[in-house]
Amino acid sequence: MKRVICGGCGNNCGLTIQVKDGNIINIKGDPNDPFSQGHVCEKAIAAVKLLNHKDRLRYPLKRVGEKGEGKWERISWDQAIHEISEKLKDIKERYGPESIALVHGHPRGLDYILRRFMNLLGSPNMFGPAGQVCWDNTALLECITYGWMTISDLENAQCIVEWGSNPASSNRVRWRKILDAKKRGVRLIVIDPRLTLTAQKADVWLQLRPGTDCAMAMGWLNVIINEKLYDEQFVRNWTIGFEELKKRVQKYSLEKVANITGVPAEKIEEAARLYATVKPSTITWGVSLDHIGRNASQAIRARAILRAIAGNLDVKGGDLLTGLHPTLVSETEIEENEKLPEDKKNKLIGVNKFRLCSWNVYDSLDNYAKGIGFRRSIPSYSLIHAHAPTVWRAILTGKPYPVEAVICIASNPLVTCANTKLVYQALKKLELLVVHDIFLTPTAMLADYVLPATTWLERPHMDTYTCGDYVIGGDKAVEPLEETKSEFDFLRELGVSLGQEWPWKSLEELYEYRLKPIGYSWKDFVEKVRWVLPDRQYKKYEKTGFATPSGKVEIYSTILEKLGYDPLPACEDFAECTKNSLAPMKEYPLILITGGRISSMLHSMGRQIDLLRKLHPDPKVQINLETAKKFGIKDGDWVWIETHLGKIKQKAELTERIAGDVVHAEHGWWFPEMPGKDPILYGLWESNVNVIIDDDPEKCDQLIGSWPLRAIPCRIHKVAE
Repeated sequence: MKRVICGGCGNNCGLTIQVKDGNIINIKGDPNDPFSQGHVCEKAIAAVKLLNHKDRLRYPLKRVGEKGEGKWERISWDQAIHEISEKLKDIKERYGPESIALVHGHPRGLDYILRRFMNLLGSPNMFGPAGQVCWDNTALLECITYGWMTISDLENAQCIVEWGSNPASSNRVRWRKILDAKKRGVRLIVIDPRLTLTAQKADVWLQLRPGTDCAMAMGWLNVIINEKLYDEQFVRNWTIGFEELKKRVQKYSLEKVANITGVPAEKIEEAARLYATVKPSTITWGVSLDHIGRNASQAIRARAILRAIAGNLDVKGGDLLTGLHPTLVSETEIEENEKLPEDKKNKLIGVNKFRLCSWNVYDSLDNYAKGIGFRRSIPSYSLIHAHAPTVWRAILTGKPYPVEAVICIASNPLVTCANTKLVYQALKKLELLVVHDIFLTPTAMLADYVLPATTWLERPHMDTYTCGDYVIGGDKAVEPLEETKSEFDFLRELGVSLGQEWPWKSLEELYEYRLKPIGYSWKDFVEKVRWVLPDRQYKKYEKTGFATPSGKVEIYSTILEKLGYDPLPACEDFAECTKNSLAPMKEYPLILITGGRISSMLHSMGRQIDLLRKLHPDPKVQINLETAKKFGIKDGDWVWIETHLGKIKQKAELTERIAGDVVHAEHGWWFPEMPGKDPILYGLWESNVNVIIDDDPEKCDQLIGSWPLRAIPCRIHKVAE
C-alpha cells in the first residue's frame, strides 16, 4: 500500500493506493488526512486512465518538419539535453540570459525548482497565467499590506465570506469545511455574480455586477468605519493610515456603491454589519478579484484592509498569518534568489510599467519577514513574474529586448493565456520552444522539442502550500513509465549541462535535505508521518510587529507611495471601467465573465480522459433564460460568443442563476480528438475563451498587470445549423 499525495489539483489530498506488480489496483482517500479526511474526487479516480493513456508522451521528440506540421523524430534524452543546452548557450551568448524565458502552469508543487533553474541561468523572465491572474497577485498585495498572505481558519470561524469563489466546484476540501460550519450555525456570506451551489447555501448572497468588487469592498469599509464597527484598539495600535482611509471611504456612499454594483444598499449594509459583528470572521481567497483587470489590485487591497480593521488578522477563527515552517528548509532557500544578478533583476519584462511586481519590492519584503523572526518571505515564484502579455509582445517586437527562447513547463499557454492569436504568433516566431508535458497539446505542436513528463502518480511529492507553516508528503505510487521524467529531473539535467550546480540527484534527495532540520528521513516521513502541523500561535504581531516597513498594517501603503501609486485603495466605477474597452457597449451589450471551475477538470487538463470527459463533454456558456429567449437560443444550442477580438462557440446552458446582462463562458477548452496539425491545433480556435480576451497592457491592472477576465463587453447569437 502506497501513501500518496494527489496531484490532480492544488488541494494535496492524501490517498492510499494499492499497487501489485507495478500496477495500480485501487485508489482510496486517506481517512487520516487532516485536510481531506478521506475524500477522493473524480480526478483522483481517473488518475489510472491518465497514467496509462494511449496518447501519453513517452519519449523525447524533435521537430523535423515545419512548426505545427506534426512531424517528429524520436530521440534520446541525452541527445535532447545536449542539443537544447547548446542552443540555449548560443542564444545566451548572442542576446544575454534574459532572452530566455520560462512559462509554467501547474508543475505539481515544483515552482521553486523552476525559479532556481532560471536564477542560476541568469534570467528573471519566469511567468505563467498564475502570476498575474490567480493567487500570486493577491499574495503580493497582502504582503505589502500586512507582511504575509492569509489562510482562513474555517474550523473556528463564526462568519465566513466567500468572495468570488465557488468551492463547491473548485475546492472540495474547503466546501466540506463550509458545510460542516453551516451545521454549527456559522453564518455564510457569498459575493458572486452567479447563484452558484455555494451561493445557494449563503445567509446573504450579494449578486454584484462583474468587475465591481472594489466598489463593494469600499462600501463595506464605509459602513464599518462610519458605524464604528471596527476594532478600535487594533486600529489605534497596529495600523497606519486609518484616518486617511476614513476620509477616502466617504466617497463611496451606499447609494453610489449600490448604483455601481447593482446590489441594493440595504443588502450591502446587512452583509457588512454581519461580517463586522459576528466574530471571528474570515474572508477566504477567491480568484475573481485577481481577474478584474484595472481594479484588481485596488480590490485586493480593500479586501485585505477589511480583514485588518475588523480585528480578524491572526486570530483564532480569522485570517492567519503563519509564516513558513520554523525549521524546514524553505522553498525560498532552494530558489537561491541571491544568485540572480542585480542587473538581471532589473531587466524583468514588464517591471517598468507594472512597478509593484519587481525584485526590489520582493527583496525588501524578504528583509521585513526576516526582521520579525520569519526565516524568509513567501517564495519569489509566488510574488515576482515577468508580465505575460508584455513577454509575447517582446518576442514579436524585440522590445525592450529580444526574447528568442521559451521553455514551457506543465503549461499550455495557447489555451490558458489571453489573446490567443498574439500568443500563437509569438510562439511561431521563437528561435527555440521546448515543451515538457504529459500530452501533445496545441502549444506542444509548435515546439522544437517535446519532452515526456511524469504524472503525479510517478513522482514523490512534498508541499507547504506556498505560504503555510505545515509540511505534507507522499510517496510515488509507481515508477515512471518508459522515458518520462519529472520537472525536477529535466531541469536538473539541463541545468547541469549548462554548468549549474545541483547538489541533489533526485527529488527524494532534495526532500530529505529539506526535512533534515525536522529530524526525519524521507522514507520515514512518507511511511510514518506524512503531515507536520505546528501548534498555532495567534496575534504573533503583539511580539514581533508585522513584516512591513512600518511594522504595522499599512492601510496607507508606504511601498505604493514610493512607487508613485495611490497609497490608499480607490476604484474606477463600472461606467469608467467599460470605457477602457475597445468595444462600444452598444455593439456588445452583454457582460462576459469566465474562470468558473469545472470540478472534473483542472484548467486545460483532462479533456482526453474519457471518464472525465463523459462527466463534462462540451464547453458550456451560462445564459439567463430571458436573455436566451430574446436571442432565440434554446438550452443545448451552440452559441457564438463575440468580442472585438473575434468569436468562439460554446453550448448554451440556460439558467435563472445569472443576471440578464451577464454570460459566463468556460475556460481551458481544446479538443484532443481533433487533428493536431496547424492550423487546427486540436480545435484550439473553436471554444477557447482566451481567443476573445484582450490582454492589452493599457487595459491591465496598473500595479501588477493582471488582465481582465471579468466585465468584458460581448454579444451572442445562435450558431447556424
